[in-house]
Amino acid sequence: MADSGPTERAPKTIVFFPEGAYGPTNNCVGIGDVLRRRGHRVVFVVEESFAGRLAVHGFEERLMRLGPPPAEPEVPGQFWKDFIRDTAPEFRKPTISQLETFIAPTWQALVDGAWYVEPRLHEIFAEVGPDVIVEDNVVGFPAVVTHGAPWVRIMSCNPAELKDPAVPPAFSGYPTADRSGWDEFRAEYHRTHGAMWASFNQFVMDAGAPPLGDLEFIHESPWLNLWLYPAEADYQRGRQPAPTWHRLDSAVRATDSPYELPAELAARSGQLLYLSLGSLGSADVALMQRLIDILGRSPYRVIVSMGPQHELLTLGPNMVGAEFLPQASILPQVDLVITHGGNNTVTECFRHGRPMVVLPLFWDQYDNAQRVDETGFGARLATYELTDAALLGTIERLLADREMAARLASVSARLASVPGTVRAADLVEQLAWTGKPVLRAG
Repeated sequence: MADSGPTERAPKTIVFFPEGAYGPTNNCVGIGDVLRRRGHRVVFVVEESFAGRLAVHGFEERLMRLGPPPAEPEVPGQFWKDFIRDTAPEFRKPTISQLETFIAPTWQALVDGAWYVEPRLHEIFAEVGPDVIVEDNVVGFPAVVTHGAPWVRIMSCNPAELKDPAVPPAFSGYPTADRSGWDEFRAEYHRTHGAMWASFNQFVMDAGAPPLGDLEFIHESPWLNLWLYPAEADYQRGRQPAPTWHRLDSAVRATDSPYELPAELAARSGQLLYLSLGSLGSADVALMQRLIDILGRSPYRVIVSMGPQHELLTLGPNMVGAEFLPQASILPQVDLVITHGGNNTVTECFRHGRPMVVLPLFWDQYDNAQRVDETGFGARLATYELTDAALLGTIERLLADREMAARLASVSARLASVPGTVRAADLVEQLAWTGKPVLRAG
């Protein structure tokens, strides 16, 4: 499909409201860039700490906060970086234990943010006058639902978030072939989240929005819902989602700057790896340094996304790295990716046909790690019990797997033929022009 829309229709104002983390924001940037190039007015609602980050790509920005301002200036996503750093010991626990000690506090922080920002969102939407609002969040915001404009929900987490009796419970990382433990996990989720959900649901209704589904923290849009996962790795469901749900196999942005491998690494021999635990996971300095040290004793060359604590990390002689890297430009150049399993990184690896070693830390990363492993596109390893032999042996095995390489190349070619950013833009554009629910064919 060509990257252009019909010209006979008037441009629309489309507001993107992503979660205050780089994954959802980058996902929306990729889609918003297509719409902006088609002549639409694209406005991003972002946390104050992201000020200026979207404007460089040609987008308007409207700033908001999810909590009271701090005494000191923030960097983008600083709240969540601090939260992850302080909570890192919880990541060593089984996922069912994390429900009470990590998942529930995370939901509470998200819920508190939705409460706090509600008045500001009303101000922004009234001032901007959106024709469509696109939100990529895991928690709902009543202002999005009650403003009056059609709105789109993007689910850029692992698709287990879209609940189904044939799909393992979200955040569990449990295998699809073994249902033992599923009911226990769901019961524990209800125990640890029921009261918080009831309180948030009351707030949502008091704000004029419809009630939430049972233990759901966000509404399903009556107009258009998008989930982000390649068909080859997606779950076999027991029931079909509502017809307003459309799968985007990937949504890789085209706004990253080019990346040229530095001369000192280009001159070395060895296959090229990319190490990234995401902007949040890289805040765990001890874990990052341990991975760097293991890879520093390997025959490989490594590009390291060092993250917010970059000044505390020491790279090996076979490495280059920086706090921020243009990941979408790097992935086509490497042979394998070592990742935390964030949904954007996973889907970008599929888009470029790169095998993955997944070291999950929190949230849906366990589900992505398990899905990559059980569908044979990479390997899931125990993040904190990792040995040199386990990591290096797995990398060697994956790099030598020609059958997997062929399967990944086939997936990559298919995804390249129909870019998810273009397909998403087509669907959002259709909603903006018609104001009617966009239904899935078939």
